[in-house]
Amino acid sequence: MAQLTVCLLTHNSLRTLAPCLTPALEIADELVVVDSGSSDGTLEYLAGQGVTPIHRPYKTHAEQMNFAIAQASHDWVLCLDSDEFLDPETLAAIRALKPQLSDPDTAYRIRRYWRVLGREVHGIYPVSSPDFPLRLFNRQKVRFNDVPVDDKATGARKRIVLPGHVVHDTFFSLHEVFAKLNGYTSRLVRFQEVPPSLGRAFFSPPFAFLKWYLRKGGWRDGAVGLVTGAYAALYTFLKYFKSWCRARGIPLQ
Repeated sequence: MAQLTVCLLTHNSLRTLAPCLTPALEIADELVVVDSGSSDGTLEYLAGQGVTPIHRPYKTHAEQMNFAIAQASHDWVLCLDSDEFLDPETLAAIRALKPQLSDPDTAYRIRRYWRVLGREVHGIYPVSSPDFPLRLFNRQKVRFNDVPVDDKATGARKRIVLPGHVVHDTFFSLHEVFAKLNGYTSRLVRFQEVPPSLGRAFFSPPFAFLKWYLRKGGWRDGAVGLVTGAYAALYTFLKYFKSWCRARGIPLQ
């Protein structure tokens, strides 16, 4: 039977840590936790569970996750963020799969439903819900591509969707929405080429709002749908506006 390492990233994750960690421990032969400087009680909670995290400053999600993968003792890894919760069907599927894990070119995707401000939504820019991230794989073949935002695991020749799903409980408050929006767009502009265009900054956001509110189904999500539509519009505005400012020597931070 293959041994499985669960790789978990944390940062001020106390709100979601118990529903994430409890099911993960049920299938983990080893747990690797990489923390990027929590100060909200996350470290104390982990200590209470007998878990000693590795501290590493955060640069990008991909870099952090690849570091966690490199610390694993086993080649088969399951990668999770601390706001992702595995359901019982997925746990059962992974238990059944472990004796069969032998082909390093085969990797496994998990159906992921997004929850924003406590409500399941149809999408949050730039992904629709559900999406199907690749999370269970052999580390000899797969790594996360190092892009500033919206990275993904790449390298598998064959991909299979596991039964069950994971809930991604993100953006617990409006403050968190705007804080992450600011952080994501600044990181995008610093590490990826974005056209420094005032025209795109002012003319693209209405179309982004309409796409995510109407076409992607945000209108079905009530008031939270308006938030996700506004998020798409503001993300679009900020990435072009920040790029324009950066090209003119205006510091982002």
